Amino acid sequence: MAIRRVGLEERLVQGGADVTRMRDARRESERSGVSLLEGIQRVQAAPSEAVGKALAAMLGFPFRDSIDHEAVDVELVTPISLAMAREEGFLPCWRDGAFVRVAIADGRALTVLEDLRLLYQAPVRPFVVSSDVLRNATNKAYDRAAKSASATLEGIIEDGIEDDGTGDLNLTGDIVDDPNQAPIIKFVNSLLSNAVKDRASDIHIEPFEKELVVRFRIDGVLYEIVKPPPKLQASIVSRVKIMAGLNIAEKRIPQDGRIRTRFAGREIDLRVSTLPVRHGERVVMRILEKGTVFSLDGVGMGKDCLALFREVIKKPHGIVLVTGPTGSGKTTTLYSALAEINAPDLNILTIEDPIEYELRGIGQTQVNPKIELTFASALRAHLRQDPDVILVGEIRDKETADNAVQASLTGHLVFSTLHTNDAATAFTRLIDMGVEKFLVTSSLLAVLAQRLLRRLCPECKVQHIPTDGELAEAGMTRAQVTGQLIYKAKGCPACLTTGYRGRSGVYEFLSVTEEVRELVLRNAPTTEVAKKAREQGMRTLREDGIRVVLEGRTSLDEVMRVTQVDVSEA
Repeated sequence: MAIRRVGLEERLVQGGADVTRMRDARRESERSGVSLLEGIQRVQAAPSEAVGKALAAMLGFPFRDSIDHEAVDVELVTPISLAMAREEGFLPCWRDGAFVRVAIADGRALTVLEDLRLLYQAPVRPFVVSSDVLRNATNKAYDRAAKSASATLEGIIEDGIEDDGTGDLNLTGDIVDDPNQAPIIKFVNSLLSNAVKDRASDIHIEPFEKELVVRFRIDGVLYEIVKPPPKLQASIVSRVKIMAGLNIAEKRIPQDGRIRTRFAGREIDLRVSTLPVRHGERVVMRILEKGTVFSLDGVGMGKDCLALFREVIKKPHGIVLVTGPTGSGKTTTLYSALAEINAPDLNILTIEDPIEYELRGIGQTQVNPKIELTFASALRAHLRQDPDVILVGEIRDKETADNAVQASLTGHLVFSTLHTNDAATAFTRLIDMGVEKFLVTSSLLAVLAQRLLRRLCPECKVQHIPTDGELAEAGMTRAQVTGQLIYKAKGCPACLTTGYRGRSGVYEFLSVTEEVRELVLRNAPTTEVAKKAREQGMRTLREDGIRVVLEGRTSLDEVMRVTQVDVSEA
């Protein structure tokens, strides 16, 4: 009797995975030309541990739910490049008698097992872990095997780099061939790799009168990383400029460039900005990872807000606005919305400044004011491209606002952003720009205000019983927390002693109902508009933050830091 082989998809469904999400994974796999496993990971169709267990059962290997980082033998890791380990998806862990135990997270690594046997002169025995566990263990193992940026800097100082008094790079020869500059190259490369490993979004290199400071922005907060000698400032900046293709001789004006590189098999884009300041040039590098998967399921919306937002982004026409300050995750939310509705029967176009991520199947245009390609002019041009959906990176002026309104009234769905503190203020901002009230109310479908909260580190968060004062300040009652586990930050090596690891959004969704339209048309105050929206079910940013606290994902301190007093209660 033939034995039927059970595939990965069927095993996951039998284990409780959602059938609809698995269909999404298969579609993503076929659309992108990747394996089903990668499709499952991209759309987050099943927990990584469940995927690992199903894969282990398929391959006939044992499954482990964790790897002891300290037990990983660095001597086994050292002969293998980090890029290869990441690309092929394996990590040599330890010797077990005559065998070498190797962790894998998918079937890619099976092709290199024979090579590993020859390398270690010992039989190899694989075991399966989840992709999250493998990624974390690989990072920790190679961290132990490699120098940090600080250690590299110490090497630079110990090598006794001579300074010519100006700190300028010697450009008469190849920088790589200059023995005095090789440590600078090593230091900058180490700085970039550490920033990626530490999940930094930005790198700041800041010259002051008597010191040079390097800081990383991690989860929205800046942390001081290292202080190189001030005499190396010009050399470090020149190295970054060379990598970004900037003019190293020009130090009087700001410059913008881009660095494209790979780190552990991942494609990384760095947007570089230099600015002349009192004591030299200041450099900020924004880190963007190519291949980022955008999904509304991963942005942290509550179920009710997510359902409403999904409903509104599928409307045939109108304007959907996302508001919040710089760095509040607006672009991620809009990209996730586009990824949600992207289909072969829709023509989706974007106008951005700059284009941060490439979206498959979507036409993206970057504004260029030097040639008069502005948001407004690009939007007019886009309307002649027969679009169904248009994303306008930001509504900054009356012309762009008027064009967006006209586009929505002529049968197009328009997504855009505004810099306002809450959802209700969006009406006032558009009217202040000069858009007629009746056009605002007839075109606007909904406004989503958002902020990013740091998530508590799961490794070290500790239970916390809030005081009456803390509850009162947050607008909560003791009854709300009765029977609920509230946590606060502590700090451990896994989260760089910050107590937080990763970020999640909090949202304020204002649906433009007839009652809201009437209030706007009769010039009602923003507080009254917000109050009516709350009566109709809108949850404020702070209230949504409390939801995240009660789910155990952040702390009360973080909610109070990020959110402000609700405008409807001011």
